[in-house]
Amino acid sequence: MRRNLQDGGRLRPVDLARGHGLSTQAIRNYEAAGILPGAERTPTGYRVYTPLHARALDAFLALVAGHGHPTATSIMQAINRDAVEAALRLIDESHAQLLDARRTLQAVEAALRDLAPVPQERGGTFVGPLSSRLGIRPATLRKWERAGLLQPLRDPRTGYRVYRAADVRDALLVQQLRRGGYLLEQIAPLIAQVRSAGGVAPLGSMLRDWRTRLSARSRAMLTGAAALDAYLNCRATPSGGRPSTDATASSIADAIRPLSSFR
Repeated sequence: MRRNLQDGGRLRPVDLARGHGLSTQAIRNYEAAGILPGAERTPTGYRVYTPLHARALDAFLALVAGHGHPTATSIMQAINRDAVEAALRLIDESHAQLLDARRTLQAVEAALRDLAPVPQERGGTFVGPLSSRLGIRPATLRKWERAGLLQPLRDPRTGYRVYRAADVRDALLVQQLRRGGYLLEQIAPLIAQVRSAGGVAPLGSMLRDWRTRLSARSRAMLTGAAALDAYLNCRATPSGGRPSTDATASSIADAIRPLSSFR
């Protein structure tokens, strides 16, 4: 842990700040926000920090990378006021969101993988033939159009909808994702990406970047869990910076420890 300990484990604000590449004002702000436990004061009014505060700051900075600043702040605030269930719920929600993002990525990859090349059709196709090809009702195609997922042209003479090859591609992709249980509003951003990229082929790089970001966040969550576990152990022992007679901090550490064991 990066810190400059003074004799007896006492830390000045500047020691705590420099050890983490922060300003002393940031340390004061974190304490005021409840991210750090309250510091004791000398008879002359100066703040005195301890290794416990350094552990708390380590935990917070590690949590930010995986959970984001607002959630990391809420986790630390909950722990520092011994709100066990609130802290655990926040951690669980972040992991659930990450899992949902992974499932979405897998669904998109599967949909694109199963998407057969769409042959160029002279003059396009109409709503009846396309709905028959997809095995859906014409009304469903019109619903997708109202949601912005399809953008067929109109025949200038008859006013009928004309679906070009790109429209057929989009319809097939929407169908694949709908089978996966995704809502139209969830599908719309992907269709917009396909259109802006000029097809599905250029999306390979985007999906690889997406997977890399998810993996990085997953590793960051593990790192945050380990740092948080160290802080909770520090809180649970008198030598950690303050005596604790309740079992709340220990119970959080026991719940989170399995996560850090996978690092």
